[in-house]
Amino acid sequence: MKSHLLRVGKGRNDWADAATQDFARRLPRQMEFTEALLRPEPFRGDIDAVKKAEGARILAEIKEGDRLIALDERGELPTTEAFNLWFDEAARTSTRRLVFAIGGPYGHDPAVRARAWKVLAFSRMVVNHELARVLLVEQLYRVSSLRFGGGYHHGGAEEPPPRA
Repeated sequence: MKSHLLRVGKGRNDWADAATQDFARRLPRQMEFTEALLRPEPFRGDIDAVKKAEGARILAEIKEGDRLIALDERGELPTTEAFNLWFDEAARTSTRRLVFAIGGPYGHDPAVRARAWKVLAFSRMVVNHELARVLLVEQLYRVSSLRFGGGYHHGGAEEPPPRA
């Protein structure tokens, strides 16, 4: 299954580029990963207008056969194993690409979340967009270990650790 990341931003972040490229090159060919950087909308005093313009750019990139997954702190908090099941479901429905979207500095327009097949959160806290990008590709690599073998993923805890 192909995965494509759409991210709104300026780019040029050496540490995130290096980490993303490192995990992406480890992915097997069955999990091809690509990404595209979308231009952020200039701020002219209206946050909703910025989100709407950036959301339109994201939605314009969604093609027939794609499934959109918006990264947003209000989304689902799946385990790695549950995230892997999203790939199973997408494969069963002949999904061409899973398209992940990271919005601009003000987040996603409601139209993006409404169009999304899934909304994914890595935390209830707001996460830096470059960190979210790295976390995403690391989880794609972890899912590839579950799907195609490899020693990277050793499973998660059945229950959360006790609180201190």
